[in-house]
Amino acid sequence: MHVVVLGGGYAGLTLARLLESDLPDGAELTLVDRTPDHLVQHELHRVIRRPELADAITVSLPAVLERTAVRVATVTEIDRENRVVSLSSGDLAYDVAAICLGARTAYHGLEGVREHAIPLKRLRHANRIRKRVRELCRSDREQPRIVVGGAGLSGIQVAGELAELVREEESRETEITLLEQRESVAPSFPPNFQRAVRETLEAQGIEVRTRATVSKATDEHVVLESGETVPYDEFVWTGGIRGPDLLAGERPAVESDLRLDDRTFVLGDAARVVDAEEEFVPASAQSAVREARTVATNVTRVVERELEGESSEDVAFESFTFDSPGWLVSVGDDAVAQVGPAVVTGRAAKTLKSTVGLGYLSSVGATGTALQRVRGEFDSY
Repeated sequence: MHVVVLGGGYAGLTLARLLESDLPDGAELTLVDRTPDHLVQHELHRVIRRPELADAITVSLPAVLERTAVRVATVTEIDRENRVVSLSSGDLAYDVAAICLGARTAYHGLEGVREHAIPLKRLRHANRIRKRVRELCRSDREQPRIVVGGAGLSGIQVAGELAELVREEESRETEITLLEQRESVAPSFPPNFQRAVRETLEAQGIEVRTRATVSKATDEHVVLESGETVPYDEFVWTGGIRGPDLLAGERPAVESDLRLDDRTFVLGDAARVVDAEEEFVPASAQSAVREARTVATNVTRVVERELEGESSEDVAFESFTFDSPGWLVSVGDDAVAQVGPAVVTGRAAKTLKSTVGLGYLSSVGATGTALQRVRGEFDSY
């Protein structure tokens, strides 16, 4: 039996680690990713200000996986009927597959946005943003203007990091504007969390504009649906996600067992998951990690049944229920955390964020990296 995990992000790496322990000895396990490294995506914004953290948020997949064969390739197609994955380096047959390829930046067909904005999905994006903003700060422009499109958690963290970078550059006054089409920042989260995030952003000197829907971008302006133009010198886009190319840009809806079909699972940001309580699960790192636990159980049940020579058609699949203990977001050198009904900011929130980050990195076997990251986290106090 050959189990293939497509993607080495939060869902893929967590799933592979769990399957290494759970799968019977007779099963083979392969993880495919376009790079040999796992990127701690929720800390990517920090590289905008601290490029030296790139190594601390990059985890070698072969170094933290023991039983899993790591294959570096791009996934181009999946033939679910014949159970074959096409890769840039050839074909790969499987018995059970898990699609954990994450999401891509969505531009929603908005004219000029893809051409003029920088997304934040890779280390190279963070480095481009940093380079451009530092050039602006050192230029002779009277008041550099930076616009961030999209006030989900990623956009919030980018805006906060840019505000701190500008201060560190001791630049003349720089205008940073965060645009959000919905009624509040962090629109998918509880109202008290939203209020605390907005207050923290504004305390950093960031102009927050809600109900500001982008319709297009030129090389100098973001144009809103209202017809208003927002000038910029640098435009960063964090305004949404779409599915991976393997799924034609779609994020298929799956039920609580996370099955796309009898032998294929899809999880993490690549899917729109409806949990056992019939609630849509937010796309987030903690969702992906928790979904991986359910999929590890279900994949193992299928494999065990097949290796025993029995049909897996009547396997009792475990259902996933998302019950978040809380939410965390960095805003420059500050942070906002929600634990249960309580919302905290400042040192308490930053300490909690560092603890959660350490726990995740330790869980995937990157203890040295985790310690390096936490040490850097507290350097800013």
